[in-house]
Amino acid sequence: MIEVDQLSKSYGPREAIRNLSFQIKKGEVIGFLGPNGAGKTTTMNILACIMPASSGTARICGLDVFEQSLEIRKLIGYLPETPPLYSDMVISDYLAFAARIRNVPKTHTALAVDRVVEKCSLTEVRNRIVGRLSKGFQQRVGIAQALIHDPDILILDEPTIGLDPIQIIEIRKLIQELAASHTIILSSHILPEITQICKRVIILNDGEIAAVDSLEALTARLRKGDRLFLRVRQADVGTIDKLNALSRVVAVTQQEDEQFVIECEPHANIQDAVAKLALDQGWGIVELTPASVTLEDIFLKLTLEENEVNL
Repeated sequence: MIEVDQLSKSYGPREAIRNLSFQIKKGEVIGFLGPNGAGKTTTMNILACIMPASSGTARICGLDVFEQSLEIRKLIGYLPETPPLYSDMVISDYLAFAARIRNVPKTHTALAVDRVVEKCSLTEVRNRIVGRLSKGFQQRVGIAQALIHDPDILILDEPTIGLDPIQIIEIRKLIQELAASHTIILSSHILPEITQICKRVIILNDGEIAAVDSLEALTARLRKGDRLFLRVRQADVGTIDKLNALSRVVAVTQQEDEQFVIECEPHANIQDAVAKLALDQGWGIVELTPASVTLEDIFLKLTLEENEVNL
């Protein structure tokens, strides 16, 4: 559905993105990750036909974003980081206005407004002025305007930024519901949000692609061995050395006074040996579990570390 090939964008001497290439299939929900300034918003603006690229190509449903932008805009709903709202308009009037500029037929405008008001849970506030809404409701109105013309593709740039925890949960649930019927590109700095919603991620770093893959594949690719988490009641000064002395242990790090992460060789299966050592030393095991590689681990590995390390 979306094909990007060698896409680049420069602002004078500064390259915002360089030679990006990736594909997104119909119905996918893609997480777009990267540090501030990595090029996420620039890429989304190009895909949304808001700005041209300096070089390369981008096609959506076979249409070129540079030469056929008007046709593509009919297929895309875009929520920028700052929602494009008019604070002095009533919600239903604003959404009707958004429908008209999206070329929704006049006879269908009322139905389109009713549809997105219901989908985005705006029924109780539809006759209120946008500027008097909470931040969470304003985000919902922003998503509603992106949905007003029933697009196939949604591009959401930091849809939960600035929200309180309850509002984040509500917007996240809405996006999960939308994922059942739309192709979605979701940019977010909240990594658990990406983990819960997205099946595949595109990680940008310094304007270039650091990885394009599923979370499971990235974990398998980056993880060179097994990892155990050990928490005991009472460690001693030699705990790390004694754990390191076990067969097939690669490294041991101490997270807190009584918590340790044990890096092992692949398929080491040393839980019994660790348990026996803890029993013999009188440490008292509170927890001994496999420790998974998180999206945060992957993100930091691909964007901050210069030298390859075992995860």
